[in-house]
Parts: sequence; structure tokens; C-alpha cells
Amino acid sequence: MTVPTYQDIGHQITRIDTAMVHEGLAACYLLQAGDACAIIETGTHNTVPIILALLDARGIQRSQVKYVIPTHVHLDHAGGVGGLMQALPEATLLVHPRGARHMIDPAKLKAGATAVYGEAMFAKIYGDVIPVEENRVRIMEDGDQALVGDRKLVFYDTPGHARHHFCVYDPTSQGIFTGDTFGLSYPPLTTDKGPFICPTTTPVQFDPPALKASIRKLLALDPQRLYLTHYGMVENPQPLGERLLTMVDDYVTLAENVAPTSDADAQGKALMAAMGDYLFRCAREHGCDMSDEQLQAVLGLDIQLNSKGLAVWLQARH
Repeated sequence: MTVPTYQDIGHQITRIDTAMVHEGLAACYLLQAGDACAIIETGTHNTVPIILALLDARGIQRSQVKYVIPTHVHLDHAGGVGGLMQALPEATLLVHPRGARHMIDPAKLKAGATAVYGEAMFAKIYGDVIPVEENRVRIMEDGDQALVGDRKLVFYDTPGHARHHFCVYDPTSQGIFTGDTFGLSYPPLTTDKGPFICPTTTPVQFDPPALKASIRKLLALDPQRLYLTHYGMVENPQPLGERLLTMVDDYVTLAENVAPTSDADAQGKALMAAMGDYLFRCAREHGCDMSDEQLQAVLGLDIQLNSKGLAVWLQARH
């Protein structure tokens, strides 16, 4: 399945593939309102030229981009912020209160990712992480609003995946940019039953009650569509949200049923095996007829990250 780099999805919103690891993994969005624009999510530093190329192709002056808006500071969402801000002289960074300091001084973000991936792989996946000048940063508290031209955006604090996470409601499209709060839904897994959705529990701040409360908070806005970072627009959100709430509980049960051990490697392997079995079974129940190898290609990275996140959550409980 070939994923186009740019896709217009209505309501003056363009989905941009960030080209992270492989196509169809992560998206960011260009939102337009008259002569003004915003970029929501940025991908990695390597995504910056892709975003700028779209602006150039559309004849959008870089000064017309008013805001750069990462939903949270994980690097697949915010790694490109610094480079993009350098290229967009009139833009203000809108960021969660808990994320602002990491954008102003990203040393900890960079060190953490380098520790996980190693320097060579970090450079390949993320490129770099560049600081943002503090005077160009605006913190968005729960319920705060910003105007892109005459188009209102409303910001909602949505912890559970990360404590530095907000979601962005766009009344014009009746849509929400959900980051990772509303889980993952990769288009190749869509069947006659609709999108296949599942929670994401990447390290290190998975909080099941908070995540369920955040999902309910988004559903209470009665959105018509959601703009997922992983991946693209989905519609008819209510049943998807109900499914997510059930799956968060399933993840907790899955983690709690892994036999406790002081051997972190053994626990990690057991969690990965259980997570893989669970998600493969759910995909098959959803009508997905892919082989195990094909499912692994789509979900393998998330199975690994989800398992690590559950391991951290289990450890934090003791």
C-alpha cells in the first residue's frame, strides 16, 4: 500500500506523511484559514523539508504560518519543532505546560532517545532536536483558545499517554487532533467493520485511569472526526472510543497476568508475546485477513513500545 505524502482531507486540512521509519506510520497536519495557517504535529527534524515543500507548492509564504502545535513532546510528534520554528519566522509555538521546558532545552529529550536507540539510529530516525527561543513559546492550559485567522482552536489537557499531552479541537471541522490520546489506527488494518483502533502505551507515563478519562473527555465534545498522528483521519468516533476504553482495561489485565519476575528481559519478552497475541487476535476478530508476517510489519513497532510502556507501568506500581 503506497501512502501519498500529502492528502487533502477536507475542511482546509492536509495530512502530511512525516516519512518516519516508513510511510504510513506518523502524520502531521497543515490547517488553513484564509491567509493564515498552523502546523499541528511536526514529525521529526527530518520531516521539516517535507512540510516546507508543501508550503512552497501551495504558494504559502512562511510568514503566513502563525502556529506550530505539537500535541506532546515525544519526538515522533515534536522532534521537528525547533527546525520548523527556525524556518517560520512569524510562528509561535503552542505547547503543553509540562512540555514547554523540553522544547526550550531539548537536551533531556535528545539524551533519552539516544540512550534508547544509540547515536547512529537516533540520527537516522530523528536527525536532531533544536531548541526553541523562550520568547516564541506560548503555553496552552486546559480550555485555552487560539485563532488561526478567524478559525478557533480549543486546547484540552489529556493525560494518560503522557502528562505533557493536550488535544486540539477544531470546531470548524468538528474534529480533534488527538496525538496519541485516542490511540492508533493504521489504514491497512481497516476492514468492512471500519478502522481498527488500539491504545498506545509507549514509555514512560502510561496512566490507565487518566487515559480513560481523557478519552471520555474527547468523546464528550461529540466530534464528527478525529485526526490521528498514527494515522490519518477517522470518522464516527463514538464506537471507536468505546472500543479503546475496553482495550485499555484489556492492556492492564494483560500486564497484570504476566508472571512477576526480577528478570527484566524475561518480563519484556513475556509482555511482547502477550501483546502480540492480543493485538493479532483483535485484528483477526475485526476481519483483518493479513498473515502474521504482514501484521507484524504493521504493528511490530507498537507491540514493542506498548510492552515497554506496560513494563514501566508495572514497575512503578511496586
